Amino acid sequence: MTEEKNAGAPEELDLSEQRRIRRAKLKELQDAGQDPFQITKYVVTAHSADVKEKFDEMEGKQVSVAGRIMSKRGMGKAVFCDLQDGKGRIQLYVRIDELGEEPFAKFKKTDIGDIVGVEGEVFKTKRGEISIKAHKVTLLSKSLIPLPEKFHGLKDIETRFRQRYVDLIMNEDVRRTFEIRTKFIKHVRAYLDQRDYMEVETPVLNTISGGATARPFITHHNTLDIDMYMRIATE
Repeated sequence: MTEEKNAGAPEELDLSEQRRIRRAKLKELQDAGQDPFQITKYVVTAHSADVKEKFDEMEGKQVSVAGRIMSKRGMGKAVFCDLQDGKGRIQLYVRIDELGEEPFAKFKKTDIGDIVGVEGEVFKTKRGEISIKAHKVTLLSKSLIPLPEKFHGLKDIETRFRQRYVDLIMNEDVRRTFEIRTKFIKHVRAYLDQRDYMEVETPVLNTISGGATARPFITHHNTLDIDMYMRIATE
């Protein structure tokens, strides 16, 4: 089996051509009355981490998961996918005889980056990988811009910082850092809330620089026509 390297489009296609193809796929869905952006709710009964941690009790049971397709392997009558949700990744096993010819044909048109909902059975492959055998797949959101090529990942610093959402999708260690930061801030806020502290939002921009000898970040306020400085805590 071969693995798709760039969101389901042939490798020789440039980025603009891939975008055109994806928009054409979306229009085809919309014209058929199957606009994925009209689906605003999907019931999830388990997450990837839950299935893996509780496999012994969940094996053979039906679950409903949702997440982003990060890879697709195999273009015959069976496709393996990696699905990434809010708690990790899990493999999907999609077969034509389980899904049906028409739904399987629609699934093969999905691209890496698309968000799908999957109902299926928890099982373990012959190689011992915990997976979900799909019985029904629902396209929840169409990815119109291809993700970075997975084999090299997203390494460009400028892109990572200016498009942090892509960085969080592609780099698990970065996402983990943000998860830890979020939990820490939540814990500190709860600790202070329990002691009746009041949270106050102070100005981000000031007319004088702070931070001792630190080099300040300077911007210009067009309406007031004055230079302002970002507070050092935010910077």
